[in-house]
Amino acid sequence: MLPELSENEARARIARRIAAELEDGALVNLGIGIPQLVPDYVPKNVRLILQTENGVINAGPGRDKDDLRVIDAGGTPVSVLPGGALISSELSFAIMRGGHIDVTILGALEVDREGSLANWMIPQVRVPGMGGAMDIVAGAKKVYVATRHFDRDGRSKLVQKCSLPLTGHGVVDVIVTEYCVVRNIYGRMVMTEIAEDASLQLLLDRTEMRLDVSSGLKRSRF
Repeated sequence: MLPELSENEARARIARRIAAELEDGALVNLGIGIPQLVPDYVPKNVRLILQTENGVINAGPGRDKDDLRVIDAGGTPVSVLPGGALISSELSFAIMRGGHIDVTILGALEVDREGSLANWMIPQVRVPGMGGAMDIVAGAKKVYVATRHFDRDGRSKLVQKCSLPLTGHGVVDVIVTEYCVVRNIYGRMVMTEIAEDASLQLLLDRTEMRLDVSSGLKRSRF
């Protein structure tokens, strides 16, 4: 059995699970969508420094949804927390390209067995623009993918080989869905954790990506 979850429940599960892994003091870049929920679940003893690709360092929640003077790369209002700064786009991209981002958390259209990510366009259907995604996945020390396990038509978003234009090849370190955690371990995509209410065999059967299963697979409450 795979539990039927509402969109909000599934997104919260994913964000909460990723938040539990982030280290105190990490410089973190968040993509649009599920990644933006992660700060809501960070433990109180963990302080993250959030960076937006358009140039906010130590970004916090926006205090007024109609105040667009300071926004993130997706156009969402944010604040600048004490000790933070507004920097130029050139410096922001130098930080990303220079390997200074500890963690980036991105959504996905597809992610494959080689650790490749497609998240920026569906040809002739959806072309929102690449933004800094290619720079971020190439430069970040660790790349997390936060994604629903299946799309709206029930197709697996974890695929054997990406068919959509790539954001990055072999860049993904960890995939977190509402049902499991998959880690790239020396080039093998290994399921290390599964939700306690999910059937392992059913999940494997419905997932296009051929997953290895850790001998120490952990059952967790997501």
